[in-house]
Amino acid sequence: MLFLGIDVGTSFVKVAVVDGHSGKTLSTVQFPETESVILSDKPGWAEQSPMQWWGDVQQCILKSHATKAYNPRDIVAIGIAYQMHGLVVVDRQGSVLRNSIIWCDSRAVSIGEKAFDQIGKEKSLSHLLNSPGNFTASKLAWIKENEPATYRQIDKIMLPGDFIAMKLTGSLTTSVAALSEGIFWDFKNNELSKDVFRHFQLPTSFIPEIKQVFDTHGIVSESVAEKLNLSKKVVVSYKAGDQPNNALSLNVFNPGEVAATAGTSGVIYSVSDLLVSDQQNRVNTFAHVNHTATQVRTGVLLCINGTGSINRWVRQVVGHQCSYDQINQLADAVPIGSGGLRIIPFGNGAERMLNNKLVGAHILDLDLNMHSEAHIYRATQEGIACAFRYGLDGMRSNGIHPAIIKAGNANLFLSKVFVQSFVNITKVPVQLMEADGSVGAALGAGIGTGFYKRPEEAFQKVKVGELIEPGDRDRSEELYQSWNLKLSQFI
Repeated sequence: MLFLGIDVGTSFVKVAVVDGHSGKTLSTVQFPETESVILSDKPGWAEQSPMQWWGDVQQCILKSHATKAYNPRDIVAIGIAYQMHGLVVVDRQGSVLRNSIIWCDSRAVSIGEKAFDQIGKEKSLSHLLNSPGNFTASKLAWIKENEPATYRQIDKIMLPGDFIAMKLTGSLTTSVAALSEGIFWDFKNNELSKDVFRHFQLPTSFIPEIKQVFDTHGIVSESVAEKLNLSKKVVVSYKAGDQPNNALSLNVFNPGEVAATAGTSGVIYSVSDLLVSDQQNRVNTFAHVNHTATQVRTGVLLCINGTGSINRWVRQVVGHQCSYDQINQLADAVPIGSGGLRIIPFGNGAERMLNNKLVGAHILDLDLNMHSEAHIYRATQEGIACAFRYGLDGMRSNGIHPAIIKAGNANLFLSKVFVQSFVNITKVPVQLMEADGSVGAALGAGIGTGFYKRPEEAFQKVKVGELIEPGDRDRSEELYQSWNLKLSQFI
């Protein structure tokens, strides 16, 4: 019995096929080969085409089939992970009305702040667990205010994963987890937030049918099944945002367990059994994949927009497209501290942990006679690690004190410099695991079909890698304090 996982990321789509019986990953591929474009017509704007996602998903599935590592007709279920907070709007025919305003777009900050004030800080934090901030509901309000002709055509709104599921099956569904990340959900009353819909004057009819994360979200349509060489009985049985899904892929389900990722964005994600909120809105709380009305399971999420994004920029502009492996090797030859060079990595939209400020990215104390490309590579990864420490200190002030953090052996965690900097500067050990989002989505599909009776059964064959322990405490703390002092100039 085979399960197919789709991970719709900002940079590319990944697909994995997993054998449910053996737990073996039979295929994992990505498409396109180069990183996808983020459209930015104005400073702080970030959009992508939903139809481009759909085209990439199809190409990625066919690329996976081309490995001939399995019989495509043996796939029984599909799971979908997706970049969080994006807004897709469609008309009555299901046609996309405009590009998706994605997670790192900053245009709706002031709209969300106004909603926070008018709904009331205490009520927002106790019911929504967040400020409406720069999330999906505020982005929809921006369309209503600035693109009225488009707004009048809207029949349904969706998160990116809901859209891909619709294209696969023709069915429109969403989940409490998706609605919570869009700031549409009232946790206390376990319903769509009357306050949010009333404040923005939005109709609740915009919301598709609400289901559980692990549920049947539709059967793949005959036309899509034929085009993608799939059985006509394949179901979509799991949908989750990329960060809850990353936690799932690392077997992080229970209170006190913590996951991290460092892809385009960087995240620390801690599971709680409480409806918690941060008074300063530096971190956010959403429904985890196993949250229900009777069992609270929330994910407290620290997000840093500028992690892999600044590493990519440095590679393109400074590294002349040399490989990430080459960059990591050069960075490893430079001592801790990068010779005093400091990089502030916040150049990818408003940063939630900095109270939605547009701080920008900065290269500081550059010595033209001393610093080489290698210094820039190392300072970039150290700057990202320092940003994680800054955010983690905010989580600690909210009672979250991780003893260990699980991370997939992927993206920036493939870099020896980054992972050791992360551990040294945060002072928290990291357990590396052989897992990624598309494999997690495939396992999620298996859980959704009931093939795995308990979630932990899905992860019995996941390989546990190296445990990285903190070291160089004095030099790492000196580095962080120096970096933090530089950051204070901008916030």
